[in-house]
Amino acid sequence: MLRHQPKEFGLLLDAEGFASLDDVLEAAKTRMPSVTGADIVAVVETIEPDKRRFEIVEHDIRANYGHSFAERVAHDRHTPPVLLLHGTTDAAAPLILRDGLRPMKRQYVHMTPDRELALRVGARRGKPAIVKVAALAAHEDGVVFYRANESFWLADSIPAKYLAR
Repeated sequence: MLRHQPKEFGLLLDAEGFASLDDVLEAAKTRMPSVTGADIVAVVETIEPDKRRFEIVEHDIRANYGHSFAERVAHDRHTPPVLLLHGTTDAAAPLILRDGLRPMKRQYVHMTPDRELALRVGARRGKPAIVKVAALAAHEDGVVFYRANESFWLADSIPAKYLAR
């Protein structure tokens, strides 16, 4: 509902992608009448907790990233660590190293400091590969980084000169 089809469920998201927890609960009940607020909290806390796909702030909830709708979810700018990793496929890595990281069908480029998480992400579509991102150097040269959550960093794009296999 929050990542791909808020309108289909009658949800109105604010500029940062948040919807009222009460509204999300009511929307979920249209398809699963027995769902409770505790069920929604359990999804946030237990489904792939290392990826932190969702966040609850006071009485609102949002998907942190991975949206497939036109409205871009805003994130605060942050200074990244020295090195971040981008999980991809072995087939895509040479193209990324040549052309840079671009969001493709996503809103942002996704990176993580966690090697195992990067490998899992890369393995979703084939033999995994990791592209190293000289994140702090890129930031110092003007590339903007956003902190999605504890596991993921985002950027609009990363030029090839900051990337290595």
